[in-house]
Amino acid sequence: MAQPTNTFDTYDAKGIREDLANVIYNISPEETPFMSNVGKGSAKSTYFEWQEDSLAAASTSNAQIEGDDAVAVEPAATARIGNYTQISRKTVTVSGTLEAVDKAGRKSEMAYQMAKRAAELKRDIEATATSGQAAVAGNSTTARQTAGFGAFLKTNTNNGAGATEPTLSGTTSGYPNAAAGTGTDRAYTETILKDVIQQVWTEGGDAKMLMVGALIKQKVSTFTGIAGTRFNVNGNKQATIIGAADIYVSDFGNLEVVPNRFMPVDVAYHVDPSMAAINFLRPFEKVELAKTGDAEKMMLICEWGVKVNNERAHGVARDITP
Repeated sequence: MAQPTNTFDTYDAKGIREDLANVIYNISPEETPFMSNVGKGSAKSTYFEWQEDSLAAASTSNAQIEGDDAVAVEPAATARIGNYTQISRKTVTVSGTLEAVDKAGRKSEMAYQMAKRAAELKRDIEATATSGQAAVAGNSTTARQTAGFGAFLKTNTNNGAGATEPTLSGTTSGYPNAAAGTGTDRAYTETILKDVIQQVWTEGGDAKMLMVGALIKQKVSTFTGIAGTRFNVNGNKQATIIGAADIYVSDFGNLEVVPNRFMPVDVAYHVDPSMAAINFLRPFEKVELAKTGDAEKMMLICEWGVKVNNERAHGVARDITP
């Protein structure tokens, strides 16, 4: 079929209004499972500290002679652990004209861009907090960096051949000054999972959550210990797992398997949410920057650091083939 001669169609006409939906679609993920599940605390300095302690090993030889003198035994000192805060920020500059014109999908460009930056800032914090990076004290030319969750974990671990554990600046105290050294990559197995679960339990921990990336999550779903019924666990208390999760039934209790898009892909974290926190020296704050021309400038900023109350409460499997 052919169009009749002199048909006036949309290709010739002028003034046709554009059909632009008044909605902006954004599929970028914003979930931050680590931040959402662990506690939220405060810091009063750029270097904040806490103490770790544990009981002496149980003894089968604690039998005393009748009437014997009680001899004082020197108790073990607590370990003094610390971390640095890190400044994270996002900025937006919007011209006066752009803010004034009629826009599709948003009334204020500044408000829309600040909402995006807030989500981006949370993603940055999640990725940093779940990393294994060591802390950096910083100076006038070097930014401070907080140690990631993985840099604290050195007791309940299952690493590839040749790997080294992270270290503390004071050997048994201080802040994580060196990240774990990489070992030989290997496939993630149920044997590795069970080994870390047992280590955590032996140390007295109660890690309720297994946090993993996408590929390890798919592998875990094939393990025999995964419960037949899968369900969502919702809650707003610190000890309640927030987010969709499978249930792995182990000899030492149930484990919520929580996927995390922003954590390293080659590790599997066993997390007790009640024994970790994000501490804020400065909470999220919106700051209006000085106007230097025909534009509005805003900054979203916070200063924060990772706190791991006692690293023996958690565990990790590293060097997993991604």
